[in-house]
Amino acid sequence: MDQKTLSYIFSKIDHTLLSVTATKEDLALLCKEAEKAGAASVCVPPCFVSDAKKLVSTVKVCTVIGFPNGYHTTASKVFETKDAIEKGADEVDMVVNINRVKEGDFAFVENEIAAVRKASEGKILKVIIETCLLTEEEKIALCGAVTRAGADYIKTSTGFSKAGATIEDVLLFKAHIGKNVKIKAAGGIRSAEDALAFLSAGADRIGASAVIKNSLKK
Repeated sequence: MDQKTLSYIFSKIDHTLLSVTATKEDLALLCKEAEKAGAASVCVPPCFVSDAKKLVSTVKVCTVIGFPNGYHTTASKVFETKDAIEKGADEVDMVVNINRVKEGDFAFVENEIAAVRKASEGKILKVIIETCLLTEEEKIALCGAVTRAGADYIKTSTGFSKAGATIEDVLLFKAHIGKNVKIKAAGGIRSAEDALAFLSAGADRIGASAVIKNSLKK
């Protein structure tokens, strides 16, 4: 793969470190790799947001809200969002309440996304729907909820459930989201070739911990 294509792929990656055993040493390496590669952002746990902000100058800092299960209360997600932004987060990736999705209460889900949208005004909001746990009908309904609530992105997966992103889900999103909503594919994307396939299918961002790391080793 030529360097121009590789640089394009890197520019679309949220270089991710969400391991529960991650240390500040791991964070420093992540930020160094992201800066060297020209990543879109570093995606880190909320407790590392302020640290990451001090370690990067050319990439954004992204964090996760209601992660990874999504069953936090709306109030707690709103608080998490405001706290993260106060500490320097440029982007937030929130997990929807999958319990409510399974009950068919999409009005609740849409209102919750809208509440986090309001709390994150002026910042990028990505909404994780955890596709591997959903039916096709639920995915389509969530495309509508994410669009109406005003989020910037719909995201496939946390990477912490039973499966990650698929090309089929990206194509499904593309067919059902609003014109102002972009797609983030995450979970199980480990190579530059994989990332390019998802970008070619219609994703605009890639969440990955290994693509940049593996590419820089070559």
